[in-house]
Amino acid sequence: MAVSYFMGIDTGTNSSKGVLIDDQGNVVAQYSTSHSMSNPSPGHYEHDAEKDWWGDFCIISRKLLELSGIKADKVKALGTSALGADCLPVDERCRPLRKAILYGIDARATDEIDQLTKMYGDEQIRKWYGRPLCSSDVMPKILWIRNKEPEVYAKTYKFITASTYLTAKLTGNYVVDKFLGLASFNPLYDPKTYRPVEKYCAPICRPDQLAEIHEATDVVGYVTPEAAEETGLKEGTPVLTGTDDSGAEAISVGVVSPGKMMIQIGSSVYMILGTTGLIDDERLWREEFIVPGLCDISAGTNTAGSLTKWYRDTIYPDAMKKEAEEGVDAYQEMMKGVDEIRPGCDGLITLPYWAGERTPINDPQAKGILFGLTLSHTRAHIYRSALEAVAFSINQQLKLMKDHDIPIDQIFVTGGGTLNPVWMQIIADVLGISISSPAVNIGASFGDALMAASAISYPGFETYDSLLKYIRPDKTYIPDMEKHEIYKKYQKIYDDLYEANKDLMHRVDELANSRSAAD
Repeated sequence: MAVSYFMGIDTGTNSSKGVLIDDQGNVVAQYSTSHSMSNPSPGHYEHDAEKDWWGDFCIISRKLLELSGIKADKVKALGTSALGADCLPVDERCRPLRKAILYGIDARATDEIDQLTKMYGDEQIRKWYGRPLCSSDVMPKILWIRNKEPEVYAKTYKFITASTYLTAKLTGNYVVDKFLGLASFNPLYDPKTYRPVEKYCAPICRPDQLAEIHEATDVVGYVTPEAAEETGLKEGTPVLTGTDDSGAEAISVGVVSPGKMMIQIGSSVYMILGTTGLIDDERLWREEFIVPGLCDISAGTNTAGSLTKWYRDTIYPDAMKKEAEEGVDAYQEMMKGVDEIRPGCDGLITLPYWAGERTPINDPQAKGILFGLTLSHTRAHIYRSALEAVAFSINQQLKLMKDHDIPIDQIFVTGGGTLNPVWMQIIADVLGISISSPAVNIGASFGDALMAASAISYPGFETYDSLLKYIRPDKTYIPDMEKHEIYKKYQKIYDDLYEANKDLMHRVDELANSRSAAD
């Protein structure tokens, strides 16, 4: 019996990953490549869309075919996902007019957030979002281009996000999925008709400058001859709408019904919990999820892997040198002695706001803090405190979700962070809940491939629930409840630290930005 294959490719903050699965859900090939994120000025984070997004895509699609030995005509459908929600202006030929402004980590549009909040009023903003406007919203980013780069704005054919860009390059069609479009471009689309709302678009952009909304698993086009030549894929291969990387990763670990949860630990942390309906809490986010009829409540931090990378590059040059000279992984070297330190790091608590913060504080001006540092603390204490800080942030947000009486019956942790078992045990101990890593821990690209199969209703992939048979736990971390009780005391201090220092953070941010402007 002939075997069919499905491809999924995901573009993230620091890398892109791809996978090829067969019609039994087995992974037959995977490949990844890295790219850089530029930080041209404080609070500004960008990608080169043509090089980092499309360039990576072409490399990966060709490599998957090469490594697997599968002919392109055996690939029956292609699913994509990408970091969201970013803002990329392109011309009529889908050529980027500037570098892409990244998701919530990019905090440049604070003036535009204030401008829009004054324009519509706090009450209307909360009706739309269930929270204040924040750096994760695309509307302020488009307005920033309109205000700060009018020459780019005037040339723009479409304002799109990364998933839209990839699908447009593959098919020539500009589309965005409902999950990402309604959540990130709110209120520019009508949540009932999914069409742009002219009166809300008017101060921002023309309605025709936005992509069309479709379901994530809709087949919205086919690989063009030009794209086939660049990617190695067969002309005419069905292409899905595509979606947000975190949404695709949630699908990859079975977030297809209420009570299922994903904690994605990559460059940042993203948490998605399936719910029966929309839940308003201005400290968190809520959306209609990818799965029809399912909603979610979600949360996101700005640092996790990016924080550990900063420690590697700044505090552990010897570990990097050893990796270069002896091949010893720098992150493994950094863990020496960390598991011997007691919970709470002997009174050292870190606020991990190295790049501002998204939920639950939604403050792009937030700053990192090392609190309680003494002469007795070592480098290992400082690093463990960073790992605990990410766990405290996750728990802070999980407690908010529990406040809404949302049942949680399964938590999968995904992403590069799961390669560190000590870190995963810290998270379980802080949460006081068992967490599991998935047997297939490839991430969003695996979810993309599963959705590609379901998009064409391939036998065995007809429904979202049918995907669960391809998703199994690997390692489960059971909390040490004695340590959990210790962490509860430190959690309270962690929760109070931001409010106690918020005004000082804002003052120092204003000073730093005023100096940058003067320079």
